[in-house]
Amino acid sequence: MDPLTFDLNTTPLREVNGALHAPGLAAAVTIENPAGAHNVAVGLSGETRVTVKGHVGYYAAGMNQRADVVIEGNAGTGVAENMMSGSVVVKGNASQSAGATAHGGLLVVEGDAAARCGISMKGVDIVVGGNVGHNSAFMAQAGRLVVRGDAGEGLGDSIYETRIYVRGAVASLGADCVAKEMRPEHVEELSDLLKQARFEGDDPADYTRYGSARTLYHFHASNTSSY
Repeated sequence: MDPLTFDLNTTPLREVNGALHAPGLAAAVTIENPAGAHNVAVGLSGETRVTVKGHVGYYAAGMNQRADVVIEGNAGTGVAENMMSGSVVVKGNASQSAGATAHGGLLVVEGDAAARCGISMKGVDIVVGGNVGHNSAFMAQAGRLVVRGDAGEGLGDSIYETRIYVRGAVASLGADCVAKEMRPEHVEELSDLLKQARFEGDDPADYTRYGSARTLYHFHASNTSSY
């Protein structure tokens, strides 16, 4: 099937999103002139590649399944929120809560990501080309977060089993988040993630691994001040 192109200057977003859910969708779809529209390309379940030519607003590519979405611009709050599988690539920067609660797939932000990147992530892999803001990976349960730049305050606060790799400086670690040894299996894992995100030129030795100290898994009254 021939590629499809939609222009949001002439076609309403509701109609475009409806077409993206239709059976037999083309293998490649282009969306032009998004102009910061919210909820672009949400809930996709087909194996298609969607290229968005410009900036998007809130919750772009949220709840994605199997599709590969490329945003050629910046993304607003909650890009790839609750993603299940597939991939989402943001060529610019992402606002807060990128990849929030996402269960699977790969999210790549080539620029910076704001506060709470990967909040409550549940299995997604997130690679950020620049910096992340405060409270990133807050209550992160599973998956991997790679930060090629610096991380803001409260990184990994109340973290569970997510693994975090940061190349730059960390302003502060959140409750129960500690630096950990980079064993060979972690170097291999990080190398694979960087390759998937097309940052394979990085040396994994430049990164520090962070994860849970596992002291707050169960509530204890004596630890109240740590929560």
